[in-house]
Amino acid sequence: MKAVKVGCGEWGFRELPIEEHFRIAAELGFKTIEIGIGGGQRGRLSEAPDVQEVAELLALSDRYGIRAPFCCIENDFTLGDPAAHEAELDKVLRQASVAADCGATHVRLFSGFTPLESMDEERWARMLGAFEESDALCSSHGMQIAIETHGAITPLADGSLCHSETVTTHPEALARLVQELPPSVGFNLDAGNLKAARPADRSYALDIIDGRINYCHMKDWARAGEGWRAVAIGEDDLDWGALLESMSFEGVHLIEYEPTEDVIEGIHRSLAHLDQVAAGWVFG
Repeated sequence: MKAVKVGCGEWGFRELPIEEHFRIAAELGFKTIEIGIGGGQRGRLSEAPDVQEVAELLALSDRYGIRAPFCCIENDFTLGDPAAHEAELDKVLRQASVAADCGATHVRLFSGFTPLESMDEERWARMLGAFEESDALCSSHGMQIAIETHGAITPLADGSLCHSETVTTHPEALARLVQELPPSVGFNLDAGNLKAARPADRSYALDIIDGRINYCHMKDWARAGEGWRAVAIGEDDLDWGALLESMSFEGVHLIEYEPTEDVIEGIHRSLAHLDQVAAGWVFG
């Protein structure tokens, strides 16, 4: 079994004030957390953070003794309208500069949520160009991009979520990204998302992106009604012990427990599962 370094993801804290994320993470013993910018969530910085917002975040980091090197930005680089795409890219570049001011070392981006079958060559070209521009800006600030493996999610009538294939879940599309993106662009391995988009494929794309993984979300999805619901690691059949053994990544693995109603308990359950499947873990 493999020892791992663990940090605290941000999505489960999206409905709480940012300080609560710092406070709870500190009480749980974490040294590293993930933050977010935009998306209209209470637990994130605003869409256009000002100097005061950044200063307040840095003050929280000092007060609680917690680093926040991982920053999530909400984006879609697969939009069909060229003007909307340009506006999206401009927003990402502005927010990535804010992430640098906040002390981020890694910026989590999405490719986008257009279903794979709708990705024509024009969308591919715009998406690849956007990542090249984003990478140039991030690199100038000493930051790395991490593209999250994520399907297109549709809420279902029964309350569950349907995951469909995108360019970051299908093996051939992922291989194209690896080949055509700058080598400095990495990937956020979210194996739970890959499982929900491709339930029969338990490779979790390691044969394609293992050498480019620079970020990791730890969670699982379980069948619910016609779709899926997010759960903690160890609460469905994703074999995190085997996955950790197979991964080359040795950075901080972020516990991303998504449900907001019991986020503290969900993190505790996730850490308890790591006790069973890892040779040891430390707060990284």
